[in-house]
Amino acid sequence: MNNKVEEYLQSLIPAHSNLFSEMEAYAEEHKVPIMDKIGMEALLQFLRLQKPSSILEVGTAIGYSALRMSDVLPEAKIVTLERDEERIETAKKYIKEAGKLDSIRIIEGDALELSEKVQSEGPFDAIFIDAAKGQYKKFFEIYEPMLNSGGIIVTDNVLFKGLVAVEESEIEQRRIKNLVRKIRDFNTWLMNHPSYDTAIMPIGDGVAVSKKRGS
Repeated sequence: MNNKVEEYLQSLIPAHSNLFSEMEAYAEEHKVPIMDKIGMEALLQFLRLQKPSSILEVGTAIGYSALRMSDVLPEAKIVTLERDEERIETAKKYIKEAGKLDSIRIIEGDALELSEKVQSEGPFDAIFIDAAKGQYKKFFEIYEPMLNSGGIIVTDNVLFKGLVAVEESEIEQRRIKNLVRKIRDFNTWLMNHPSYDTAIMPIGDGVAVSKKRGS
């Protein structure tokens, strides 16, 4: 039933521009993880409702999410972080092709080590985290102080293909088991964070939406 619902929802999504379709095909061919279509539509709707003027993205990949966000919020400034050199060059190509060089800035390097550079670009109205899942808590802790009061943080892949709901004994690979444990710990920590109200939604691969409480 879940698969049928997912297929139905995907069938309702309007056709994308040629550039976004090209990027989706590139990501599939080169096995670059980008946000799934249903999750992306949800993210864009959250942003349409909030109307942030500045967005920080942790995990550029090939620039797909940044360009999709810029497409619905053309006036917003987007700062995005990436450490993979090949993906950075691909993202730059697509951002240039989309005419978004003035709207999207890539800061190159490990997101765990870029706080000072990012600090000078903030504060931000929204943060989107879609990078190394085992580091989600660290990413959140590093960058949430740069979020304006009332801002939102959206974190993707928090259900990890449903594995967070599976008994650990059923997961054979040690690496996957450790990653699932870290995501579970992050989810529990996030849901109990004293400064944020969070909802985890079974959209795509699981999306957590955290709203920063006012002072």
